[in-house]
Amino acid sequence: MKRSIVSFFVLALVLSCNCKDKPTTTSTDNVSDEITTKVEFVSLFDGKSFTGWHLYNGGELNTSPWKIENEVLSFTGRKGGSSYNLVTDKEFTNFKLSLEWKISEGGNSGIMWGVQEDLKYGEPYLTGPEIQVLHNEKHPDGKYPTHHAGALYDMITPPSNVTKPVGEWNKCEIIINHKTNEGKVWLNGVVTAEFPVYGEKWDEMVANSKFKDWEGFGKFQTGKICLQDHEDKVWYRNIKIQEL
Repeated sequence: MKRSIVSFFVLALVLSCNCKDKPTTTSTDNVSDEITTKVEFVSLFDGKSFTGWHLYNGGELNTSPWKIENEVLSFTGRKGGSSYNLVTDKEFTNFKLSLEWKISEGGNSGIMWGVQEDLKYGEPYLTGPEIQVLHNEKHPDGKYPTHHAGALYDMITPPSNVTKPVGEWNKCEIIINHKTNEGKVWLNGVVTAEFPVYGEKWDEMVANSKFKDWEGFGKFQTGKICLQDHEDKVWYRNIKIQEL
């Protein structure tokens, strides 16, 4: 009996030593996901006012087609005339953006980053890459896969159509991280685009798109976030951001 007890303790000691010697492994497959769990989201829209937002290159928000009702930010639409793109007061570089959108029948809008405000740029899309907001079935852009909702506009096609029916909310999440050279988009929980945000592969994507000869497009790592006026009715809510 005593011999069995001694043998048991010897075995336990050996196993304990072996466990201590084994290195702890950490997966790096989801670096951005690990980062975002350590940083709190900050609201970009308080549901009551335009605090933190203004019209691109200036203008009076109170007389624009943008309205706030029931904690929803809406663009009520227009036909012709000047555009009323909405941009953040603050500039961002590395972030995870989360929001919900719904689009009108046959409607079009977009979410941009890296937008520069300058009179030489008449529209935010001249500098800011766009994640598409679209009614795929009834807008003319639906004929082009790289223009579908959730696409990196004119550069990356979503693998499938995961949009909700018109009138229902879609959840969109966007990571832009220049530290890891990573861009990633989720629409309703499905990854719709993954891409580098600078370097040779990014330059190649731009060169194969409609933006290839645009002087300032996608060149700025830091810039405003924009909600696009594409003339059609669109709604946004629960807009929040994590800076990475």
